[in-house]
Amino acid sequence: KRSDIITAVKLGNPELLKAFCRGIQKGSPVDSFVTPEAWDMPGYESQVIMAAGAFTMGASIELSADAPIRDPYAVWMQGGITYSSGKTGVMLAVQEMVNDGLIKI
Repeated sequence: KRSDIITAVKLGNPELLKAFCRGIQKGSPVDSFVTPEAWDMPGYESQVIMAAGAFTMGASIELSADAPIRDPYAVWMQGGITYSSGKTGVMLAVQEMVNDGLIKI
C-alpha cells in the first residue's frame, strides 16, 4: 500500500542509477534536453545526481529523481503530476538503461 509520493528504486550499480536519472530528465516537461551529471554537492559525502525539469523552480513534485552515487545505488523518484507524465518518465528511464546495454527486455 502506497502512502507517499516518493518511490525508492534500488538499482544496484552506479551506471544503472545514472541512466535512470538521464531517462527521467528526458521525460521532464522542461529542460528535457539536459543531461544530468553526478557532482560534488556541498554537504554530501558522495557525489549526487539530480534529474528534474519542472515549470516551477523547486517543484520536484512534477517529476524528479535524485540519488547519492553510493551503495546500494538507490534513486528517489517523485512526482509524475499526472499518470501519463510519470509513466513516460519511467519508460524513458528504462529505455536509457536498455540503450546503454545495462539491461535487456
